[in-house]
Amino acid sequence: MEKWVLASRPEGTPVLENFRLEEAATPEPQDGEIVVATDFLSLDPYMRGRMDDVKSYAPSVNLGDVMTGQGVGNVVASRDPKFKEGDLVTGMTGWATHAALSGAEVRHISPEVPPTTALGVLGMPGFTAWAAMHTIGEPKEGETFVTAAATGPVGSMAAQIAKRKGLRTIAVAGGANKCDLATNTFGFDAAFDHRAHDVKSLRGALADAAPNGVDIYFENVGGKVLHATLPLMNVAGRIPVIGTIAWYSGVDTSGPDMLPSVWRATLVKRLRIQGLIIFDHWHLFRQFIEEMAEPVARGEVAYVEDITQGLDQMPAAFLSLLSGGNTGKAIVAI
Repeated sequence: MEKWVLASRPEGTPVLENFRLEEAATPEPQDGEIVVATDFLSLDPYMRGRMDDVKSYAPSVNLGDVMTGQGVGNVVASRDPKFKEGDLVTGMTGWATHAALSGAEVRHISPEVPPTTALGVLGMPGFTAWAAMHTIGEPKEGETFVTAAATGPVGSMAAQIAKRKGLRTIAVAGGANKCDLATNTFGFDAAFDHRAHDVKSLRGALADAAPNGVDIYFENVGGKVLHATLPLMNVAGRIPVIGTIAWYSGVDTSGPDMLPSVWRATLVKRLRIQGLIIFDHWHLFRQFIEEMAEPVARGEVAYVEDITQGLDQMPAAFLSLLSGGNTGKAIVAI
């Protein structure tokens, strides 16, 4: 088997040298375990935080250990009666061609949808959007919704949930092509390229597109988009905080410290700003699948997958994800 391990911790923005490809013996399952041969591996922004040796909601990856991540593949050996050889499953395989996993931490994948959907629209990203909108966003018909990273798997799902609830949806994305994708594929009512605006002009564009203000700002980027959107929030607005990818490497080019303005807006507008870590909501996953699997299978929920070929391309594809180079859910095919 082959696996990518963390070779060194990044100083600021990660580089290719932070990763190392190694060969190892294919694992054998212990009691209650299965061995999965991966077909597809997920790339997600949270992986950047796991590269740092800091206390967070989940353990850091140790130097020399396999990079964390979810995969999809077939069972090639099993010592768990719930699984047999050939079963298609998903679990936290890491960046590797094979993984030994506890059967309790793996789930079967429905044959009614493509297997890659378990990594995106019907996996952790889609579920994150669904949980955030249901538990924090609480969309109401006639309201206005704004998100950055609008064509990614989380933002696009959140927007489609909002649209199904009767909200006006506004996208912020990186580049004209992504803005076209936002409106033509994901059904946003308006879309703006943050690369073509500074904070002031982006705020003006958003204000024109949201004449009644913003009720839900789905925060998954931070930086310039937060600066632009915060003054447009309505009284009793909601801000689910999913991620702040603009600041993941410790670099903020969007302006001065905005904590005072955030605190004042929270007070004056009685905003609800709440972080969401999906670990806290897994008890709702079955409800998510029951609600969203059929619409996805029927083509009523759009999704886009950005699939890179080859395990050797994992680090490069990951660095591209962190800089906004992907379009849709980032996946590597083994």
